[in-house]
Parts: sequence; structure tokens; C-alpha cells
Amino acid sequence: MKLKREWIGLGLTAPAYAWLCVTVILPLAMMLYFSFLSKMPMGNAEPAFSLRQYMAFFQKDFYRFLAWRSLMLGFHVTLFCVLIGYPAAFVLARLVKGRWREAILLLVVLPFWSNALIRIFAWTMVLRTDGIVDQMLHFILPGAPSIGILYSYPAIVIGLVHSFLPYMILTCYISLQAIDDTLVEAGQALGASNLTVFRRIILPLSLPGLFVGVVLIFVPVVGAFMEPRILGGRQSIMLGTVIEDQFTEVFNWPLGAALSFTLLAIVSLIFLAAYPLLKNRLKVS
Repeated sequence: MKLKREWIGLGLTAPAYAWLCVTVILPLAMMLYFSFLSKMPMGNAEPAFSLRQYMAFFQKDFYRFLAWRSLMLGFHVTLFCVLIGYPAAFVLARLVKGRWREAILLLVVLPFWSNALIRIFAWTMVLRTDGIVDQMLHFILPGAPSIGILYSYPAIVIGLVHSFLPYMILTCYISLQAIDDTLVEAGQALGASNLTVFRRIILPLSLPGLFVGVVLIFVPVVGAFMEPRILGGRQSIMLGTVIEDQFTEVFNWPLGAALSFTLLAIVSLIFLAAYPLLKNRLKVS
């Protein structure tokens, strides 16, 4: 009976795993193969296996500088998403009840219903000089200096925070919603203040959702190219934009693939270094 149940489970999950292999693992394997080639195997080209594409990252300061900029962009966007998203999720999960919660959740997921490209171009109308914010400011305070920040690093951060903030809110909301109210009531009954209850009960138990949100935001933001290119202007050059250029403009797929996997390795090392601390913290919670 147990063996039959296992076969049924395998049969039900096999299509999902097959789809995962075809759409995720196979393309990544092909890109990994291209990253070790000296040139694209197109036409009469005879590519050879080489580490030259990977060595370019360590030989040129330009790529290392862009990798650092991309990591800083990921850190800043993730930090702002945590500072904004966690309190919003806390209010939504612990303080708001009934239909108001449903309405706010709908507003949180509403950005997913629109095209990402349209959302980013909409920000150009808000952040540019003489944009919507500028016009409102000058209407309230005539003669005030312009606050147009389009084509700057802050504009990139704002656009990315807007794009990825729902991930942080939803993951933290699910984690906070799962906390048993009796634990909070027990802490309050023992004389703990609201701050102590939050610090000793709610925050530790919500750390898994917070960590998932950090991963879901930091990893794609480090490799982002659309938002920096549209909102950044001269500040748009990140490792993600260079990787995109290698695939779409220069047609140097081996270098683009090598830079992609190098960035993936750097991000993996960061999370691997932080894993012992996170593991101990999650065990404590």
C-alpha cells in the first residue's frame, strides 16, 4: 500500500518536475556550456573550450566595479523593501481585519496585473523634471527648486522598490498571519509590553517569511537591466545591463553567459556565508 502511494505521488509530481527540467535546468545547462566556449558556434566558427570568458571578469576592473555596483543596488533595494514592506505586512496581518484586509491585499497584488515595462515608463512621468511631482510641488510652493531625479541612481532604486515591494509584503504577511494569537496573548498575560512581545515572539517567528522575501528580491535585483536602463541614464550601467548587451547587441553569448554565472556564484557565496547565522537565528525562533 505504501509503495502504491509513493508511485501515485511520483506520477502526480512527474509532470511538474519534467516541466521544471525543460524550462529551467535545460536552459541553464546550455548557458553554462556556452560560457566555456571561446566563441559562438555559428556558421563556420569552430569554438574551443576555454576559461577566457571567466578570466575576463578578474582581469578587467570594469566588470568587478559593475558587480560591486549591482550588489549595492540589490542591498539598497532590499533594505528599502524590508523597511517599507515588513511594517505594512505587520499592520495588514495583525491590525487590519475583515474586508479592509481583503481590499488592501488587492492593492498589494494589483501591480502584478500590469506590464512591468509600462510601470517603469510610468515612473519616468513622475520622476522627470516638470513631472507630476514637480508640478504638484510648484503648485503648492511656487518658485521651489525642481526635484526631478530621473536618470539617476535614486530613480533606479525607486523603480525597483516599486516593482519588488509586493514580494516582501506578501511573504512577511503569510509568515505573520501564521503566528498563533495565543502566544501573543500569553506574553501579554505575563506582563510583557507590546514592544517586548514583538521583539521576543512576533519578530523571531516571522523571520522565515522575511528571509524568503530578501532572497526573492535581492537575487533578481542584482541582475536587473530593464529598470536601470530606463530610469538610470548615465547611472544605468550595471552588470545586468552589460550582460544584456552581450546577448542582444554584441552577440558575444559566451561572455554574457560567463558574467551571468559569475554573478550567480557571487550571490550564492553571499548567502552561503550568511547561512550559518540565519540557520542559528531560525532555530532560536
